Amino acid sequence: MESFLSPGASLGSLLAATFLAATLIPLSSEAVLFAVLRIHGELLWPALAIATFGNTLGGMTSYLIGRYIGSKKPFMRLDRLRRYGAPLLVFSWLPFFGDALCVAAGWLKLNWLSIMLFQAAGRFARYWLISVGALW
Repeated sequence: MESFLSPGASLGSLLAATFLAATLIPLSSEAVLFAVLRIHGELLWPALAIATFGNTLGGMTSYLIGRYIGSKKPFMRLDRLRRYGAPLLVFSWLPFFGDALCVAAGWLKLNWLSIMLFQAAGRFARYWLISVGALW
């Protein structure tokens, strides 16, 4: 039982949960991060880095789905994303809406590096706030 609570296993579980939660699979990566930090408070910065990385990687997976599987017929209602572009992806962490943003950004073939950076910034900010709550 103790091996399941080891720092390495906790961080591995956090990576898997954050990656899967950023795809269309409904998981609560926030709850996993909260639990990891309650058990291993000393892992604040590694946990934040891993959660942000895993969640951003999952968002980029959704981006790739939109980019490579999208049809040639454009979606309607992509005007805001087309107008504001990559900075709108700072909200990609929002449930349901964020997944659609990532797919739509791929569909529009927006610059992948900008998409990744804005996603990471928004996701890091969310996880940092959760970490403050977990360690308070």
